[in-house]
Amino acid sequence: MSTTNGTSTASDRADAETEDAGEQINTENNQIEKEVHDEDEDGRNELTLYSLQEDAAGSQVYTATSLSVIPKESRTKTHPLVLDWAYGMNQTLPVLSLQDEDRLVILYICAHVAVMYDHTSNAQHLLQGHCSPITCLCASEDRRWLVTADMGQESLVIIWDAYTGIPVRTLFDCHPEGGVCAMALSKDSKYLVTVGAGAVQRVCIWNWTDESESPECQVDLSPKYGFQNQLLFNPFDNTQLVSNSSTQILFYNWERGHLEYSAPEITDKTFNMVLGSLSQSIFYYDAVAFTATSAGNIVLWNKQTQSHQPVVRKAVKLVPLQKEAITVLTLIDSFIVTGDVNGHIKFYDGNLKLINVYNEFSLDPISSISFSKEKPSISDPGYSKDCTLDAKPFVIRNLVVSTTHATAVHVNAQRNVSQTLLKEHAEPLEAVACHPKQSLVAMGSHSGTIKVWDYEHKEAVCSRVFQPHKQIQCITYDPQGFYLAVGFASGALQIVDACTLQSDGKECFHYSQDSITHLTFSQDSRYLAAADTGKAVTLLLRCKEGTQEVWKYQGRHHSHYKPIQDLLFGVDLDSSQPRLLSLGMDRWLVEYDLQNSGEDGLLILSSERIEQSAVPTCMVWYPPLTPEHFLLTASNLYKMKLFNATSKMCRKTVFGPSYGSPVKKMAILPPSKDGDPNSRYMAYITQDKVGIQILPLDGNPHKSFAMICHSTGVSTLACSYDGRYAFTAGGQDCTVFSWELNLSSLEASAALGGKDMVPFYNLLEGGRDGQLFREMEEYFYYCQLQNQDLDTMETRLVSTRIPLADVPFLMRALGFYPTEQELEDMQNEVKFSRYAETRNYVTDIDLEEFIKLYVNHRLASGIARQELCNAFQVLGKPDERGRYTIDRDELLELLQARGEHMTEDDLAECFTTLVGISGEGASCTESLLESVLPPEISMDTFATDILGFSEATQELPQEHGHDDDL
Repeated sequence: MSTTNGTSTASDRADAETEDAGEQINTENNQIEKEVHDEDEDGRNELTLYSLQEDAAGSQVYTATSLSVIPKESRTKTHPLVLDWAYGMNQTLPVLSLQDEDRLVILYICAHVAVMYDHTSNAQHLLQGHCSPITCLCASEDRRWLVTADMGQESLVIIWDAYTGIPVRTLFDCHPEGGVCAMALSKDSKYLVTVGAGAVQRVCIWNWTDESESPECQVDLSPKYGFQNQLLFNPFDNTQLVSNSSTQILFYNWERGHLEYSAPEITDKTFNMVLGSLSQSIFYYDAVAFTATSAGNIVLWNKQTQSHQPVVRKAVKLVPLQKEAITVLTLIDSFIVTGDVNGHIKFYDGNLKLINVYNEFSLDPISSISFSKEKPSISDPGYSKDCTLDAKPFVIRNLVVSTTHATAVHVNAQRNVSQTLLKEHAEPLEAVACHPKQSLVAMGSHSGTIKVWDYEHKEAVCSRVFQPHKQIQCITYDPQGFYLAVGFASGALQIVDACTLQSDGKECFHYSQDSITHLTFSQDSRYLAAADTGKAVTLLLRCKEGTQEVWKYQGRHHSHYKPIQDLLFGVDLDSSQPRLLSLGMDRWLVEYDLQNSGEDGLLILSSERIEQSAVPTCMVWYPPLTPEHFLLTASNLYKMKLFNATSKMCRKTVFGPSYGSPVKKMAILPPSKDGDPNSRYMAYITQDKVGIQILPLDGNPHKSFAMICHSTGVSTLACSYDGRYAFTAGGQDCTVFSWELNLSSLEASAALGGKDMVPFYNLLEGGRDGQLFREMEEYFYYCQLQNQDLDTMETRLVSTRIPLADVPFLMRALGFYPTEQELEDMQNEVKFSRYAETRNYVTDIDLEEFIKLYVNHRLASGIARQELCNAFQVLGKPDERGRYTIDRDELLELLQARGEHMTEDDLAECFTTLVGISGEGASCTESLLESVLPPEISMDTFATDILGFSEATQELPQEHGHDDDL
């Protein structure tokens, strides 16, 4: 803290008008102190009346008397996934001090969760209620009430009781035009003001203590005043408010249910000085307001009132307070407090005379300052002197400071010492990995920082900053826990010690200019493979050179023509040697020849196209729940497939988790030490959710559970070595969430979904009592009769099963038209279902098995019109009106030559059936097709005239075309 005596130069330059205002401020300081204390007491008494119901004397909110973060052990675990800890913070939002006497507690935002962090006991209480990222936060002056708001499609404003963490009021969709971008509570906490984030911003004042769903008053702002992103009540008059954008200050007057605003002009020409962009505004007392700017200036506003006229404020002085840009301007007791881009905190009196400076804490640019609610006692000894000529004791409340680099610091004003409470990742966090044998989780961000946490004790173990390569894209531990591999966006790859995060400098490789996206070690930790955005795979081998073990480059292969979705090591069942496989968006599963690779060459052993129209998203080795070994894949069509580990034959297809977006990463949880070895589970992530799944897979939707983890998108997933926790990284939200897995709750949830066939009946439209099930039964029984001959006079010997060869006809009769490859997969699924146990093929199927086959293989949803439109854009050409059309002859050629080939007779039969024309009497197939199809076929013509769907249809039925390329 500066010890130089004297006043600020800005104060010396203040003119007579400013000095007069300052004298008026000084005369009212004592009055303000008394009013603030009286209003504090009145506010608390009033809140007791309107925040609680008369009959709520037994509620937790009513009986709570002090801040008490709920102990971790007291939480009930009724859900399969319980948010255990939040790593990270939103550095653009303030960090609030809730209490710092006997316990140091702060409040900050982590993605869509508000975190009450008790630093004294190292415990978190997580306020969960938002489904979108929280965009603004405020608290009452006594810190009893906390308010959070978001900008989601269904935006919420939630008022929380800070003593219990219970939400006491929720305002639903109060700004449907785009959510809330700023808000504030009045001094008595009764009123809440919010500003919408729409193109035309709306300011609303709510009495949140009543049951009304509409605001007390509102006003729309003109877009010419810029985006208003800071808002404040006048602490001395609830009818006065101020907001500002980077270019314009707005003052509001609220009387008799009417809200109006004025926009006083202020530019560089107003005072013939550089104004700078506006940052924050405050009321010092009822007549005076201040605004800070990026040029280090303070604008002084005075109130000019006329009888029976609205309050008008005028800028009377621009004070050049400092050279550095002011990022924070706030008021505490009688002090005006600023924070700047140099990390300095300065205290001024009402004359804008410098009283004290905190400049020795080496802080980054300051984004918020929050003072303790506890007032210090002037009689307490130990306070340092201020920097005025009088050198009086500088008595100020303790404060919490947050910076733009995601750091939160507590400053003890009496002892003049700082304590770092949080130091989190300030840039997107894409990488997370769990140690294979210890309770450690490593996190890597685009700032080039890796931080390792002990997730059991919630303590940071070590960290390292990789300066040369910067952006970390992925990290992984080797199975033994000795190494940690780090992949960078620059294409560099570094291998460090898992304990110290250090290396001898020789373990850095740079064989690609493309960003590393996947890293994986072999089971024996001898190989390390990397995939990059260049669609190539790079292989490294660990070998001995003398007495040292070093990593050597083995080769690189551009094995895919579309991005690589996953990279996986396995073990050969016969030789126990490592296997390496890559899965691409091009639908190819590639296996590499590790035994013959080397000397700068990575060879391919085999390539299999595993999908026709679906795009695979990820893969994992299926646990040994059966005698047969499988590779499990997921696709963008919400399907999961099991492939034989050796032959790559598709052996099973099931309906996967469908929670708005397909599965993008899977991880098999290790078997429980105390549980049933046949009870296995899998964790997974979708675009914005994390879930767990009971194995074995059978398509039962009740065996899966998912919830939102990162509403802006989840980047990756990692599971602890003991299967108790799952970790998700949020990428842009700079956050990692730790999820505790409650598998018994998942089993109970699955049991409630019904036993045996009940869940599968419920997947049919109308259930077991619906029309679809009745049709299934009728068609199934018809197949049974047909197999014995419909015209026979012999006694019927009806079986409960039908031949496997009848399955394709039965599927088509139900309106599901699979491709020939899909039909083959269905038949192989049934045919080889018991081969590993009995060495016999299954040649027939019963009704229950057929229903499972149907619900697992049919499309998860209908074909969207956009998909058909995309097909025409790819295959067709635009006409003079910009519509894409396909030439009739070219379409027929594509159907006969691409994908699963169709004959001319097949085409004629299909098209004449679709348009309802009989093909009898036609001279030839070619003339028949010409009579049925127009020379140029547009998407609308194909959908309405040929397929028979109305133009208003937004989604086509669940039918799958014969040719997968179309």
